[in-house]
Amino acid sequence: MDIDLARTFLEIMRSGSFVQAAERLHVTQTTVTARVRTLEESLDCQLFVRSRTGTRLTPDGERFVAYATTLVQTWDRARADLSLPLGHKTRLCIGTETSLWNPLLLQWLLWMKDFHPDIALRTEVAEADGLLDQVEKGTLDAVLVHRPGYYSGLNVEQLLEEKLVLVRSPAQPEPFLFIDWGPAFVDQYDAALPQPRHAALTFNLGPLALQYLLRAGGSGYFRTRVVQPYLDSGALEKVADAPEFTHPVFLIYRSGAAHELEAALQGFRALSTGETEWNL
Repeated sequence: MDIDLARTFLEIMRSGSFVQAAERLHVTQTTVTARVRTLEESLDCQLFVRSRTGTRLTPDGERFVAYATTLVQTWDRARADLSLPLGHKTRLCIGTETSLWNPLLLQWLLWMKDFHPDIALRTEVAEADGLLDQVEKGTLDAVLVHRPGYYSGLNVEQLLEEKLVLVRSPAQPEPFLFIDWGPAFVDQYDAALPQPRHAALTFNLGPLALQYLLRAGGSGYFRTRVVQPYLDSGALEKVADAPEFTHPVFLIYRSGAAHELEAALQGFRALSTGETEWNL
């Protein structure tokens, strides 16, 4: 399908007007109308209802929004990825969950600069489900996530065996801070501690919760690599006999990876076994 048709559809949807869409796309209103007609004929459905007050989507139009968005995003990524800068032989696209960009992704980028400077790179930090969807579709070459999905044609390799441990401030061990480390952690937590959770403060970002704990006191579950320096200095203490929960890191990539991708993945493997300071 002509990608301009999808772009035109989305622009009309955003602006609510064929006239405004034409202005933003720098084409005539006649062109916009023709593109919509072509798109509706191709899909065999009506996408818009026009009235004096503006233009709105039909139910079929609302369903097509997600498809049109994916088409445009995929095309834009393809154009960016296939246009290599001078002096580079290929491009790799790597994604990670938010909690893994530092240090793993950052250290890997520095490692690639030293060992494979002729490979162009694109990185994406996002939620795990979106990353897994992209690596399955091929718009990402590899991803780092805590909870893998298992799809045909993808390799799943455990990179790190991380734990979540309960720590507290020696001076002020209350209140309990609940950090949502994802579905796997919540399932483990509720199974080990079946009583209702009554946390006064709930976070979905570990670094924010840790900074609050260090400044205001409290207790909560954090990654061992992150809190170890604070345990060593005495700023925090580990709660004895508290349950500990697994929080591994997985590297996921397509089977039969190209030589350049396999060489790049060696960087993640090397960094995962080294001494790297974790601060998120």
